Amino acid sequence: MAQSVNITELNLPQLEMLKNQLDQEVDSMYVPGKLHDVEHVLIHVGTGYYVEKTAKDAKDFFKRKKDLLTKQMEKTQPALQEKRAMKQAVMEMMSQKIQ
Repeated sequence: MAQSVNITELNLPQLEMLKNQLDQEVDSMYVPGKLHDVEHVLIHVGTGYYVEKTAKDAKDFFKRKKDLLTKQMEKTQPALQEKRAMKQAVMEMMSQKIQ
């Protein structure tokens, strides 16, 4: 996400880019395009909504989003490890009962 915003620092008026032609997260098709205004970008904020922001604001948005996702991942990781351990214990118990 943030890498596409960093491209705007090149300050090229005819910067080549790929524009998402489909509004679906899974199946996307990209075609070449040109970015004429490198100071303002559209960012996808979820569920098909886009917001126009300056390049600086977009970078801040992606940094906050990355930080939020990192915190959520760190919070859910211990629960996931516990679930994996429980699954492994169940699999071992079932294996013993089968034998």
